[in-house]
Amino acid sequence: MTNISPASTIPLGGRRFIGRSVAAILLLAALIAGVWLEGAPLLRGAADLWSVSDPITPADAVAVLGGDLDTRPFVAADLYKKGLVPKVLVSQVVEGRASAMGLIPGHSELNRIVLVKLGVPDTAIEMFGEANGSTKDEAVTLRAWADRHDVSRIIIPTESFSARRVRWIFDRLFAGSSVGIEIATIGPNYTHAEWWNSEAAMIAFQNEIMKYLYYRLKY
Repeated sequence: MTNISPASTIPLGGRRFIGRSVAAILLLAALIAGVWLEGAPLLRGAADLWSVSDPITPADAVAVLGGDLDTRPFVAADLYKKGLVPKVLVSQVVEGRASAMGLIPGHSELNRIVLVKLGVPDTAIEMFGEANGSTKDEAVTLRAWADRHDVSRIIIPTESFSARRVRWIFDRLFAGSSVGIEIATIGPNYTHAEWWNSEAAMIAFQNEIMKYLYYRLKY
């Protein structure tokens, strides 16, 4: 009788996911160890290893995902004013009850207001999607928008710790498309040289590792 090892029964894609998951868990363990041991080089290296970014070239549009109102629309407006993009796309996200009742501007509308204040004309701003509730929803609806328009490249600004997850889900859902996605990493208020001294950065880093694992498992 032929003995079959447990590993041989796992599909190749599953083994790859397990390998990446183990790597992410080890990275999180290294992060925790670095905190306890105050190993600055280890923590700095972990952040550098996790963060990804693409060279930014002229594109057909820049997409502002739901999230950080204090950075993403500012990067998009800067790209527009530099002539790198002719259009700014804003994710139409799920809105709270107060904004749905018209009592306060919703997140998507606030993004539009910021863009206009920064010099982007209304005619260059377009919403995409309906009630996007996650980055995965945004990837799906942006793909649908791209399929309806003659575009070849879209820039997506995102924070350094979330860039790996954002790149993965957009690459996955744009597979087979002729549209290229460029991830523009946004510099945070802290630097990689001392990010562990920021409570917000520590929380963001550990949350993104877990969210990345969740995305790889679910999607």
